[in-house]
Amino acid sequence: MLVELTNGLTAMGHQVVIVMPIHGDVSYEIHSALHRTDHTVLRESDFPFSDVIVSNFYTTVPVSEAASQSGKGLHVRLSLCYEPLFLPENHVSFPSYNTTPRLIVLSKWQRDIIALNHGITASMVPVGISTIFRNQHIRHKLQEPMNITAILRKVENGFSWHREQDYLIQQLDIVKQNLPHVTVNFISPPDEFYTSESLQQLKASGKYRFFTPLNDEELNYHYNGADIFVSSSIFDSGSLPGLEAMRCGAALATVYSGGNMEYARHEQNCLLSFRYENRLAGDVIRLVQDHVLRVRLASQGEADSNSWTWANSVRKLEQTILNFLA
Repeated sequence: MLVELTNGLTAMGHQVVIVMPIHGDVSYEIHSALHRTDHTVLRESDFPFSDVIVSNFYTTVPVSEAASQSGKGLHVRLSLCYEPLFLPENHVSFPSYNTTPRLIVLSKWQRDIIALNHGITASMVPVGISTIFRNQHIRHKLQEPMNITAILRKVENGFSWHREQDYLIQQLDIVKQNLPHVTVNFISPPDEFYTSESLQQLKASGKYRFFTPLNDEELNYHYNGADIFVSSSIFDSGSLPGLEAMRCGAALATVYSGGNMEYARHEQNCLLSFRYENRLAGDVIRLVQDHVLRVRLASQGEADSNSWTWANSVRKLEQTILNFLA
């Protein structure tokens, strides 16, 4: 999302500088200026003089505020996730939300949590979908069994508990036991798959097919091959993959994660359950067996996804920042 927003602002004529520590990774094509520091952590002196300084993670808030206090720009926080509820060091991330009232969030759910905990009413900039993602209408051409697809991330040395991946695998195993003819696919980022023993063991079991797309074009193809896309995450501010899969014409079975309530409407454009209901496998089986329901939900989901564009996100971000400056 940071790449889409910064690239979009740059395309609109704004001067955007991304400040990054010396060992920071760049995994996407960026069109903004990139300023790498000489140190492994950001310092106040690393920030150029600007109209606005945007922090995007709790660890960047103190130094961004320090730069702002020294006259280098107005501090605005772009919260891509509410860190205190699912990451370590919540004793640090929680009070960081009391640093600036100029706050941007991704969803009403995230806005409500922060309002309850900190008394700040944030502005909202929603997620978007790249124009690369679209329905190619190739499912019937593939002549494959019913494809059920989900994203599986690396668990080693990371924070993935909120994705409920053990539950996801368990539920898809139930689907496979009841419907042996279906194919269960997992999509994993290549760098995560090839450095994850647990993901490689799952592939070696022979029960699942794994895809490791190198870019959005390949990811779009795999979304297009999915008849049903499944999401088990219970905590997301935006929950982008389900929305992307909708755009590509897949029927969505998902667990409530907070942020996905921006687009997910049970029985209208997806099947949605709360985690305690333990209904994910049943919803997937229902979609497999009910062709009319699957086609109806997939069609409505694709139509509903059309309003979610990065251009819209960039426009809202620009207007929000102009309002802060005013």
